[in-house]
Amino acid sequence: MESSDLKIFQAVAREGSITKAAQVLNYVQSNVTFRIQQLEAQLNVPLFRRSNRGMTLTPAGENLLGYADTILTLLDEAVKSTQYSDHPTGPLRLGSIETAAVTHLTSLLAEYHSQYPDVQLSLLTGGTHDLVQKVLNYELDGAFVYGPVDDPHIDHVAAYEEELVLISEPGNKNMGELLAKPMLFFDVGCTHRARAESFLSETGINAYQIMEFGTLEVILGGVASGLGVSMLPQSSIAKAEETGSIASHRLPEKYRKLEVWFVHRRDSVCSSALSGLLHWMKRDAILNEDLI
Repeated sequence: MESSDLKIFQAVAREGSITKAAQVLNYVQSNVTFRIQQLEAQLNVPLFRRSNRGMTLTPAGENLLGYADTILTLLDEAVKSTQYSDHPTGPLRLGSIETAAVTHLTSLLAEYHSQYPDVQLSLLTGGTHDLVQKVLNYELDGAFVYGPVDDPHIDHVAAYEEELVLISEPGNKNMGELLAKPMLFFDVGCTHRARAESFLSETGINAYQIMEFGTLEVILGGVASGLGVSMLPQSSIAKAEETGSIASHRLPEKYRKLEVWFVHRRDSVCSSALSGLLHWMKRDAILNEDLI
């Protein structure tokens, strides 16, 4: 069994199909199929259950995946430990909640890249829960997410603070009427939902409709058209408010504050690229608008 076999096995397990794994790995599909079959023959046990809906792990496969994750992570960290230098280089896989990516990170990463041009940056957007899981699974080196994150394997740097506001179509300032409208949020796992539900409950509204959308742009468009209202960070809606397409409304103080953290695994060997980012963020005390 070679590390390349484990890498292919891990990709199939994560993606749930040979086709998707081949695309992620940039391999020929037949090669992935052969290597999985070869691994199963070597171990003399089926690692996957095959069906029309894809491939799922057998109990033996689940056991092997745990070891594969550990072994591949250790190999990756061994390589990082030999490549560390005072001048950051190499890949840096980052994640971010969409609102931070849209309003803050473009300029942040542009400035970082101008200082460290030998770092190959990549950025994936998603929800806080999914991004934290990717950090824990070593799929990302770090991510900008809503804090706090309560996990013993996670360390963090406080990035900045936001104010959460209620947004609606222009013209209507009656809070009761606004809160009777559907609430527009990102997909399941949106960090603002629990806060919105608590706020609605406090105002005596226990029956409400939630609509899910995939992007910030679509949510803003839905609000502007009068489809519903939403709760978003002030910075992410500032341009839309300036154009007059939406209006914002302050929430009670206990619902306003949003913390954005940069999280990474506590037990990982930091690459020079990640160490450079952490040192730069801590040195410049990245807080609020002064951080970008």
